Amino acid sequence: MSTTLPEAAAKIGEASEHQRKADLRWMRRALALARFAEEQDDEVPVGAVLVLGEHAVGEGWNRCVTLNDPTAHAEILALRATGVQLANYRFPGSTLYVTLEPCAMCAMALVHARVERVVFAAFDPKTGAAGSVFDTLISDRHNHHITAEAGLLEDQSAELLRHFFRARRDKD
Repeated sequence: MSTTLPEAAAKIGEASEHQRKADLRWMRRALALARFAEEQDDEVPVGAVLVLGEHAVGEGWNRCVTLNDPTAHAEILALRATGVQLANYRFPGSTLYVTLEPCAMCAMALVHARVERVVFAAFDPKTGAAGSVFDTLISDRHNHHITAEAGLLEDQSAELLRHFFRARRDKD
């Protein structure tokens, strides 16, 4: 059974205090990576951290423009770094923290990687694949199911994105 968007957002409030502190810590790290993407690479400010247990095993930030690679989304780069770190392509028991709801490409990569949980900050009303536009991340059609939790530090992430796109429009 798929998780609806309101149910996913509600799950953030159900987490234990220890889990909530860990979630905040890792989402703050993802936000720092998003800021780095904007400041260093002039990329859309999205950051991602893949965590296994108490340790970050992979990180990424958007680098599509820098690498001339349409697949170089923060989530994909975090998955690639994790694969190298763990010498595996599957990451059961892991959690991905990302500042923007994953798109369909990233959502399917997360399913294939067997990520257990995705915590994202801001919703993506144009291409979100965890319930905003598509249900890819939370679909029961897959043989692996990912728990999606939404809205953690949403305001900070959304403001970072708004600022970036406002500045880009002003520049053009």
